[in-house]
Amino acid sequence: MVKYFTLIIILVLLINCPKKVPNLLNGDIVFQTSLSPQSKAIQLATNSKYSHMGILYEDHGNYYVYEAIESVKSTKLEEWIKRGEHGHYVVKRIRNANKILTPEILRKMKEIGDGFKGKNYDLYFEWSDERLYCSELVWKIYKRALNMEIGNLQNIREFDLSHPIVQSKIKERYGNNLPVDGVVISPSQMFNSDHLIEVYSN
Repeated sequence: MVKYFTLIIILVLLINCPKKVPNLLNGDIVFQTSLSPQSKAIQLATNSKYSHMGILYEDHGNYYVYEAIESVKSTKLEEWIKRGEHGHYVVKRIRNANKILTPEILRKMKEIGDGFKGKNYDLYFEWSDERLYCSELVWKIYKRALNMEIGNLQNIREFDLSHPIVQSKIKERYGNNLPVDGVVISPSQMFNSDHLIEVYSN
């Protein structure tokens, strides 16, 4: 009987034991559900659970998320996680990252990313380098450093714009002049890209 209860306790502990966070790598991509006012509209329009993302890098033993939020900047990973819904996040990594993300490529990615630092967040999701939104930042870094397109570019007209929450946000941002042919990259396209594999989800 004692052995039986001991086994039950061990099983309960194993079930409730949190997943061990993997060894993170520079260039890993992290996804979360933002708590920002526009998050729900993005989720509905793109049919995605996740509405915000960034790219990881390590500096003196600490991990940071390079992201486009109020502006393009670095945020400590722990702080970034707390900003997401229920602290949930997913880490994805390009396939064969150990071979592809060489020190030279990582330096190039950092150089490209530094060129965007401080630029304002793009509320209108325009395809330019003057202002950037979260998925655009990560997509452009990978495209320009590796010539890798993580996720397919789309036109705004391809999204589901029918929900009242989406319609309200469109009216607020664009009035009656939504650029339906505007080119965008969504977090959902990047999350579902065949170039990425999932390495962690809490």
